[in-house]
Amino acid sequence: MPKSPLDITLQRESETPIYRQLIQQIRGQIESGALPAGARLPASRSLARQLDISRISIVNAYNELRGAGYLSAHAGRGTFVSHAGRGAFVSRDPGPAPTAQLPPPANRQRAASIRGMMRLARKPGVIDFSSGSPPSEFFPVRYLQDAINQVIERDGADALSYEVAEGYLPLRGAVRDYVRAIGIHCRLEDVLITGGAQQAIDLVLQSLMSPGETLLTADPTYLGIIDIAQARRVHIHGIPIDQDGIRIDALENALQDLRPRLIYVMPSYQNPTGHLMPMHRRRQLVRLAAQHRLPILEDEVYREFRFDGDELPPLKALDESDVVIHTNAFTKVLLPGIRIGYLIAGGPYYERLVRVKQAADISTSGLNQRTIHLLLERGVLAQQLERNRIELRRRRVAALTAAQRYFPPGSNWFSPQGGLYLWVELPPDGPSAAETFIAAIQRDAAFAIGGLFYTGAGGDHALRLNFGIHKPALIDEGFKRIGQAWSAEQSRVAKGLVF
Repeated sequence: MPKSPLDITLQRESETPIYRQLIQQIRGQIESGALPAGARLPASRSLARQLDISRISIVNAYNELRGAGYLSAHAGRGTFVSHAGRGAFVSRDPGPAPTAQLPPPANRQRAASIRGMMRLARKPGVIDFSSGSPPSEFFPVRYLQDAINQVIERDGADALSYEVAEGYLPLRGAVRDYVRAIGIHCRLEDVLITGGAQQAIDLVLQSLMSPGETLLTADPTYLGIIDIAQARRVHIHGIPIDQDGIRIDALENALQDLRPRLIYVMPSYQNPTGHLMPMHRRRQLVRLAAQHRLPILEDEVYREFRFDGDELPPLKALDESDVVIHTNAFTKVLLPGIRIGYLIAGGPYYERLVRVKQAADISTSGLNQRTIHLLLERGVLAQQLERNRIELRRRRVAALTAAQRYFPPGSNWFSPQGGLYLWVELPPDGPSAAETFIAAIQRDAAFAIGGLFYTGAGGDHALRLNFGIHKPALIDEGFKRIGQAWSAEQSRVAKGLVF
């Protein structure tokens, strides 16, 4: 039996998915004769260990090569180069998508239990880091009052009437011009104004998915997408992450196994982790989605909160196949209560989104749309962004300094280059995030428990802290109380005082 001289070199930063690189290299070696007919290939488990990749990537590559006639499998013996190995390579028919189920009741009960605990953060006097909003002192209240008065004086009753479902035309034009500056070249007819980014996400799920179908997202992910998926009876499946965001190898495997209908990602300063997806990962993700003709919903609500590093283009700017739907909002960067966001989507998606939007609320507030448009015209957004970045950078420094000073040895975190959040993983052999939360509440401090942001189990020792919500002095005091809470809980358990 010929021994396999299989030689694989993976380019981990390539735009080509891992399993596709495997297919290309194995096929090339077969066609060149380097892998002769009858040669036995390594077992998937041992090759995965050798290459330090997911075993499922090996399994998927072998399966496709078998389907194309390059390989043959024999139960109990292994995988071999087929004598018919020089045939044309074709992809197999993936077959019908499996029927997905809702998350198991245990996961929903766990999330409900954590949410119930976090209501304790609302009591007066608590230094609360669990919020997802920027601080209220960032809101340009005076400019807002002037703009509303100007809009009503200028437009009269028209400002209070229904707008068309697509949105106030001058605002759509302003959005088109705004996204053009970051590399998204779209038409006015591709812009849909929404009631914030949350409504935009909900519209996409309603437009593109049916109950029981599968949505892929990072794990952990934005809590709002978990809520919407459950409300729409869509199965949400979490993909593991690394320091660069959603892992492409794990995503490849899920595409093979689950036949999803949509991918949801937050590439810039992700909520909850603060991760920034680098350029090579962005290209890999867009290319993979284009290969599978699978839409991506890109949520960029934190994009403008950049403190360090180069500005990276959104996924939509890299999209040559019209698979990316881009959403952002003026809620985080300008006025949360105004609830104005937008979607950028291609023709087939756009038409469905508009129909669903009309059914949902007829139209977004005309007065709010016109007010936001006037604020954009007056340059208020640009002024706010610069001011916000300077202050948030200062608060990030305070948070990193306080975390180093007060959090227990063995805790892990990194310095985010933007956004609002510090994601901290406490020592795994100490009190959990939920146990620390209860002890912290007794000291009038609170944070978001990490388990809330997982689609299933996970995050037992993770905290999400919104460092943007408080000034440096309160950040220091709040982190101190949280550190003291962990230490007190650790001491109580060590003494056997478990109730």
